[in-house]
Amino acid sequence: MKKTKNSKYSDEPLGKIKVVKDFLPPPEKLVLKDETVKITISLTKSTIDFFKQEAKRHHTQYQKMIRTLLDGYTAHYDIRESA
Repeated sequence: MKKTKNSKYSDEPLGKIKVVKDFLPPPEKLVLKDETVKITISLTKSTIDFFKQEAKRHHTQYQKMIRTLLDGYTAHYDIRESA
């Protein structure tokens, strides 16, 4: 086991302190529930194999990776959002 350094604390003044406003969202805002629609789509075997391999490597779901890719593409090219 690696030995850790002990921190040394003193009772000296800290100097000018700035209070930072809490900028983290509450836990309920971290649970994103976007509206989804189930569809059936035919993709090439090589595409599915690629996403399955990458999903396994990154410990996630391949469908989620494909959905994130499509969401990013849509956000980039959606003219309604840029108007």
